[in-house]
Amino acid sequence: MTAIVFAGPTIAAVEVRALIDAKVLPPAGQGDIYRAAREKPSVIGLIDGYFEGVPSVRHKEILWAMEQGIAVFGSASMGALRAAELSVFGMTGVGRIFEDYASSLLSDDDEVAVLHSPEELGFKPLSEPMVSIRATVEHAASEGLLAADEAAQLINTAKALFYKDRTWDRILEGFGDAHWHSVFSNWLPAGRIDAKRQDACEMLAQMSAFLTGDARGRGVPGHRVERTLAWQKLASRVEAENTGVQKGSRGLLDELRLDPERYAGFRTKAALRVLALQRTEGTAKRIEHAALLDLMARHRAARGLSQSRVLQHWLRENGLDGTGYEELLRDTLCAEETVSALGNHLDPHILAELRYAGAYAGLQERAKEKEQRLQKMDAAADSLPGADKLQVLIWYFETLLGRETPSNLDSHAKSIGLADAEEFYALITREFMYHQSCINQPAAGKTE
Repeated sequence: MTAIVFAGPTIAAVEVRALIDAKVLPPAGQGDIYRAAREKPSVIGLIDGYFEGVPSVRHKEILWAMEQGIAVFGSASMGALRAAELSVFGMTGVGRIFEDYASSLLSDDDEVAVLHSPEELGFKPLSEPMVSIRATVEHAASEGLLAADEAAQLINTAKALFYKDRTWDRILEGFGDAHWHSVFSNWLPAGRIDAKRQDACEMLAQMSAFLTGDARGRGVPGHRVERTLAWQKLASRVEAENTGVQKGSRGLLDELRLDPERYAGFRTKAALRVLALQRTEGTAKRIEHAALLDLMARHRAARGLSQSRVLQHWLRENGLDGTGYEELLRDTLCAEETVSALGNHLDPHILAELRYAGAYAGLQERAKEKEQRLQKMDAAADSLPGADKLQVLIWYFETLLGRETPSNLDSHAKSIGLADAEEFYALITREFMYHQSCINQPAAGKTE
């Protein structure tokens, strides 16, 4: 049986290992519990985790770990917070801090937050956690060093400070004239209570007993974790790390960089993908299966991948398997839906991009010429070339673009900023008529 523990400023790794045979990792951030669970330990202990600067541990990571049959313990800091929120689902909370959060006696995250040094310096705490300040003042009061009102003043002063500023020197600086100041200050080095460390040690003892069979963790939840889009993206990123998809990509990117304009184009698309995923992060939005199948059909048609053997060859060339291909499509669909939601608000920005790229004038000239020619054709309606929808569609997709006609025209229309298939058909009918009018007269501009 194996254990993984996340610890940092609350208790040093060497102290953790003295209490339990475990792999000790730095404070947990988003994705770290999921990464740990994929190693299939018997138990995970969460003590420290990031509150700011790095995205915090997600609840679903912990639920997913328990779904895999892994016991998850929490105490002292981020662990106490998550255990209070998830104990009903099977996470085991340990210690007074957990109990105070679970009973709503405590509610603020800043009660356990501390400023600390970086990992290279051992995550040394540089401020005092509010829970330890409370415990220390309570202990001093019990020993008669502080009256009830004096203890309350100390607590209120500490609580009013930003968590990074909570040091005993800062807390006490306004009480220099108090009759108890000297006695309390002398007592403090030996009398202070490290509430977080106490709870962490208690949890590690329970985890050790669990590993030896002398105790049990809470039962794992009987339900399956809901696979929301945010969860799928988190899992996808971790899977990419573990399967090595990102390895060896520097050389490929360097080749792309040799074509600056092409690199800039792909970088802009990549930025859109990132922003789209960030916009939906933390939401319960789902990717509809039908929408995913439609995008797959569009992608395969656009890339000539209709035959299964051709698709399999393409997947191998692009370093993907079936799961990776599905995740690629999910990301793309997320980006498409984010763009679609912006609607016509994008139009002035598209025009700005065209101007910047030097493509505006050519397209404007072509649009004017097309309008003039079509107006003349309307004036001589009898000379209009006949064309039914199927003929126009085949001409546009297979002759003009050299690709298969998509099965879902509404979806294709929306992907290029149109309302529906009818609006798209009107667009390409005008293009067909224009081509017919100038078969022997090349257009002034071009579409891209």
